[in-house]
Amino acid sequence: MKCESDAPASSEQTALVILRDTERSLRETTVTILAPILPEPLAVRLGEASILADASLEELAEIDLDSISVQELRPVRIRMGLLWVGMGALSMLLLLLYLSALHSEFSPGEQIYHYWHHYVWFVSIGISGMFMLGREALRPPDE
Repeated sequence: MKCESDAPASSEQTALVILRDTERSLRETTVTILAPILPEPLAVRLGEASILADASLEELAEIDLDSISVQELRPVRIRMGLLWVGMGALSMLLLLLYLSALHSEFSPGEQIYHYWHHYVWFVSIGISGMFMLGREALRPPDE
């Protein structure tokens, strides 16, 4: 495996092409180093994963980002907002489950005292998602 890209050097490479070439260079170097020291089945899987990653990134590099309209991005922005809200809620739920299962000796006040930074972090993730959703709701429909 070689570490350099097969693509010709161009002064107008898109960000996705640069990402593809950089990732390929790092991945091929890593696979070359790891394959000899891994067990045979794992080395084969690593090679297959590398080939799959190469095909996926090649397909991604063909996308012209300038041709994507604002309207086409709206569903993705809504999903990302929902993802952030859901991750904040799920993280908070897992924190409460962890505290009730493993630290049941703490009162609710003590739980907040000891784990306040987790609470703040998870609530902030959810609020960030709500801001993303709010921004999409306030965006004019004709934009």
